Amino acid sequence: MPSTLGMNSSWSRIQWAGQLNKIRVLLADDHPGFPEIAEHFLEPEFEVISKVVDGQSLLEEAMKLKPDVVVTDISMPVLNGIEAADRLKESGSKSRIVFLTVHTDADFVRRCLSAGAFGYVVKSRIATDLVPAIRQAMAGHIFVSRGLTDNTT
Repeated sequence: MPSTLGMNSSWSRIQWAGQLNKIRVLLADDHPGFPEIAEHFLEPEFEVISKVVDGQSLLEEAMKLKPDVVVTDISMPVLNGIEAADRLKESGSKSRIVFLTVHTDADFVRRCLSAGAFGYVVKSRIATDLVPAIRQAMAGHIFVSRGLTDNTT
């Protein structure tokens, strides 16, 4: 560990090492203030590495930063979240996708999961569902907000 980081105490080294293991998250949502709300629920457990407002920016940032997880809305300008997820999957990206959206229609849930999403969280359940959805995605499991799963089969 470089001495230029000022890591003189054991506790500082432990804190620094813990930062290396945080799950890196890219947030994509065009609603003013919503990425900051999501970030509030994610930190300090996760590291929000970028926030973007459209699907094209999502693709560019995801390819450049290679986040562990992309949390994205569906309805965004330029390129919607589903199209962006499709393109990420086609590009070979290893980022896990979690949708965070107002859409509760089963067709949206099915389409997002078929685009390779590991999570589908309704915005009204952000406080209870977003963190578990990311944890499940990182474990390779599918998470869908409660109340939606009965309608997706």
